[in-house]
Amino acid sequence: MAELNDTADTLKKAAETQQSREEATLMAAMGLIANGGNAKSLAFEAIRLAKVGKIKEAREKLAEADKSLLEAHNSQTDMLTKEAQGQHTHVTLLVVHSQDHLMNAITFRDLAGEMVDLYEKLYANGALKTEA
Repeated sequence: MAELNDTADTLKKAAETQQSREEATLMAAMGLIANGGNAKSLAFEAIRLAKVGKIKEAREKLAEADKSLLEAHNSQTDMLTKEAQGQHTHVTLLVVHSQDHLMNAITFRDLAGEMVDLYEKLYANGALKTEA
């Protein structure tokens, strides 16, 4: 009977460990999605601001986007560190989606920075004028 109880306890602990890992993976994936989405939205806002000549405000939005990307990157680094330590992540569609979200946000942030630079030059040389 003691062996049966030990086996039951072992199975229960294994199930709890598995559930804990799944919850950690879910939280990391949601961190990538939320922070990546926030960064992309802030980068888009930067473009809108630069378009109307508000370059300083646009750069502030890009800086905010960078902070969100850093948070997302920290979540990703945590996942990669665990993987390297042998705690393999069960790859789900949500995990793949979260990685797509992050990569899209990084690319969009880079493009937004280039667009803000371009708008700044266009306003500086008089090719574009702010509305009164």
